[in-house]
Amino acid sequence: MIRTIARCGTRAGASRAWRALVLVLPGLWVLTVVLWEILFPTEAQLIQLLAAAPAIACAGTGRRSRVMLGGLCAVFALVPIGSAGRDESIGTRCGTFAAILAVVIASHLTAGRRARLQRELESARAVADAAQAVVLRPLPPRLDGLALAAGQLSASRGAAVGGDLYEVMATAHGVRAVMGDVRGHGLAAVGTVAALLGSFRDAAHDEAEFADVLRRLERALGRHLRERSRHEHPAASGTDPQSPIAEDFVTVLLLEIRDSGEVRALNCGHPWPYLLSPGRAEPFAQAEPLPPLGLFPLPAELPSTDCGQLLPGEALFLYTDGAEDARDGTGRFFPLPVALAEAAKTRPVEPRNVLRDVFANLQRHTAGSASDDIAMLVIRNDRPALRAPSGTGGCDTGGSAAGARQAAMNPQSTNNL
Repeated sequence: MIRTIARCGTRAGASRAWRALVLVLPGLWVLTVVLWEILFPTEAQLIQLLAAAPAIACAGTGRRSRVMLGGLCAVFALVPIGSAGRDESIGTRCGTFAAILAVVIASHLTAGRRARLQRELESARAVADAAQAVVLRPLPPRLDGLALAAGQLSASRGAAVGGDLYEVMATAHGVRAVMGDVRGHGLAAVGTVAALLGSFRDAAHDEAEFADVLRRLERALGRHLRERSRHEHPAASGTDPQSPIAEDFVTVLLLEIRDSGEVRALNCGHPWPYLLSPGRAEPFAQAEPLPPLGLFPLPAELPSTDCGQLLPGEALFLYTDGAEDARDGTGRFFPLPVALAEAAKTRPVEPRNVLRDVFANLQRHTAGSASDDIAMLVIRNDRPALRAPSGTGGCDTGGSAAGARQAAMNPQSTNNL
């Protein structure tokens, strides 16, 4: 599974160039001051600016060795050179030396504290990555005859998990998958993501009826929001307080993929998936979804949507609306169907390649600054193909995906296991 998305190569190259410049910046500062004193001697003595060299090293790299090297360069630059050196008194140079020494000591201590804070930050990030891996755990590359690939891009800088969620489970009732989008993004939505994923992982196995899985998610969301409200508004005592949390909601798409490839769905305000076949991307269902969870209670009857059959070699592309709503500098939306058609070129469709290409196009489109969390999940059917008996209109492997779908849906077809 793709957990983090690398930034564009041009941004990585610019970052390396900046780090190289920071390393040599103290030396360049000393050289510039000395050359200016030699080539353009003035009454204003600029040699005192040498004291800034160790401070520049501390601000740039934070390494104590670089601070000492910057101070050493500044001290050597105090040696009288040319007419500028002869015009300056010993007292002036001693004062400059004292200033350099003071800045070196202060910068050295600051660099040490910065190094300790950096180690603590790295340790905290390691703990956060472990916790995030538990919340949005990696998916296996294959599950019950299906090939999987998933990726997530958080809009919060430095976070690997935001307000999007996904999971795929192999159960006695078929493979069940969920894709959701919590209102808002970033670390504030992680608690809701954890509550819903924990409920789904239990309900997917426990509930034989597909609709009951969605009802379990609704109850889990309600409990989580009530507990969060009481925690943030303790003055409300035992009653449910009025707070902005009451307006939180989650869009959810549940899929159930049976052994035959038949797909059923329950959709609460989430974008419908795309069906991917080599060189093509088309909507997989067009039914009217239910309202998002949290806005209104679920109706008494929850009929699932029969989406048809996922044929061998075909794939489903599930996503959150951050992918379609991503804009470039001119306000143009990201052309997701076009990007999917370009990414689904191989036969069969390769899930990891689809994610890689779509995420790369998204990064280029938004210049690496997504305004919302984005999650994607690709599920490809690798189960044995359906074949019609001789004399009937079987699947034409060289024909279109539509022709193969029509042949596979033929009542005379049999499942060749």
